[in-house]
Amino acid sequence: MNYFKQDKPFIVPTTDGKLIEEHFGVATTKSSDLSIAHMVAPSGWSEPHQNPEFDEYTLVSRGKKKFEVDGEEIIVSAGESILIKKGSRVRYSNPFDEECEYWSLCLPAFSMDLVHREDYLTFSLKFSPHSFVS
Repeated sequence: MNYFKQDKPFIVPTTDGKLIEEHFGVATTKSSDLSIAHMVAPSGWSEPHQNPEFDEYTLVSRGKKKFEVDGEEIIVSAGESILIKKGSRVRYSNPFDEECEYWSLCLPAFSMDLVHREDYLTFSLKFSPHSFVS
C-alpha cells in the first residue's frame, strides 16, 4: 500500500490541560523521520525551556502562541506560522485569555530524548539572583 490514512491519532497523555493528537510520529507510525501533531493549549499554559535536536514548524489556526527563542519573544497569531531551528533555546506558552489551536511538524520526529527540556528547579537555582539568599 502506497499510503497511510490516519483516522485515529494518538492522544498524548498530559497533566497541564494541553490536548496533543499525534497524527504521524514515533507513537503512531513508529517512524522517527517526522512528526505531525494537532494541539490545543489552554489559556495560561506553558512549558519549560528546551533545546531540541529537531526543527519545529508551527502553524497557528486559532488564538495566539508565545515563543521565546534565544531570548527574543515572538507572538504568532491565527493564520501565521513559524520555524524554530534545532539547537535554539525555546520556550512555548499561551499567556493569553483564549486557548490556542495549532499544528506542529517536527523534523526529525519529536521525542523526549531529543527535546532536552530544562527542569524549572534546576534552572531557577542555577540562574536566580535569589537562589543563595536564606
